[in-house]
Amino acid sequence: MSEFINNREYRQKVLKEIMKELHNGKTVEEVKPRFEKLIQGISPGEISEMEQALIMEGMPVEEIQRLCDVHAAVFKGSIEEIHRPQKPEDTPGHPVHTFKLENREIEKLINDKIKPDIEKFEQDDSEENKNLLAEDFKVFAEIDKHYSRKENLLFPYMEKYGITAPPKVMWGVDDEIRDLIKETQRLLSDYTGNKNEVVEKAREAADKAIEMIFKEENILFPMVLETLTEDEWMKIEEESIEIGYSFIEPKGQWRPVRVNVEQKVKAEGKELSDNGYVEFDAGMLTAEEVNAMLNTLPVDITFVDKEDTVKYFSQGKERIFARPKTIIGRKVQNCHPPASVHIVEKIVEDFKSGKKDHEDFWIKMGDKYVYIRYFAVRNAKGEYLGTVEVTQDIKPIMEITGEKRLLSD
Repeated sequence: MSEFINNREYRQKVLKEIMKELHNGKTVEEVKPRFEKLIQGISPGEISEMEQALIMEGMPVEEIQRLCDVHAAVFKGSIEEIHRPQKPEDTPGHPVHTFKLENREIEKLINDKIKPDIEKFEQDDSEENKNLLAEDFKVFAEIDKHYSRKENLLFPYMEKYGITAPPKVMWGVDDEIRDLIKETQRLLSDYTGNKNEVVEKAREAADKAIEMIFKEENILFPMVLETLTEDEWMKIEEESIEIGYSFIEPKGQWRPVRVNVEQKVKAEGKELSDNGYVEFDAGMLTAEEVNAMLNTLPVDITFVDKEDTVKYFSQGKERIFARPKTIIGRKVQNCHPPASVHIVEKIVEDFKSGKKDHEDFWIKMGDKYVYIRYFAVRNAKGEYLGTVEVTQDIKPIMEITGEKRLLSD
């Protein structure tokens, strides 16, 4: 493991050096041999870390933005494809599926209409050819909705996970493309014979939009797919409607696969009761009392059954980790970012096999010191029933000193 970490740190260091060489004037061809020798495959996450490190070291966002086209050219053919047993992004209606459909339409518009019409206008700037190009760019301006969904729905989640450099750089390039489209429209609307200027702006807008497609599909989308949870993708899909779509409509409504827990219980011949008593080893409580008691405890509790399905979580007043009710019936693996799924799977595997009965973690989150505990839940025969997660902010407990023997006022 340490060898992997050291190799990663070394690769990160050299990647930053390559970017700085480009910044200082070296061409893509000059840095490519060194790059290809060093890199067999690079994940989008490492690109993000590299950009973040450069910004933290003082390189202005505008400089990285200026290098963005060169950056993409260097990484073409080197970004490893991320393979998953099931790809939700290939399912119609998934936000990434919709983004890619829009990209195909953008490519079609540019290659089949805009570029040929630029050629016609360059050869003959007649009123007819000018109007053709103006109509193309009126349609092209619809790309704004594509970029707006990306910036207002994807980028906030990336920032939530600490990925800040790529959104800043990409948003800057999006704005450049918007400005180039508007400038081309203005020049065509007030055309005074400045043909070369129109052609230059139009071609630059088209070329940058095509390059942005590469950056989205080879850097941005893989990065967010390995970071965001399915519930976050559901929220993005729901909020996309308000902003709208460019050139197409989604090819369906995407929803993750989930189990209907109530139907499953009924199918097993059991009864659901809202008011009946639940008998325990020591006493009995109503369902209302159990629910209220668990919600009152100063801890977050989540239970996952023996089939890895989320069946319950408590709803205290102040949860440490927000959980939407939509996770009920979901596989626990699908409720975590892909980057941390292997940890969840390992914990459950060890509990099922009997290798372990509990696993603890503790992390700092702002002003909280969060203690996360996982316990294997077994019946009297020792058979595995599921896993319970208990999370608590222990900072107030750690700060306790002395004694308290009197009631508070």
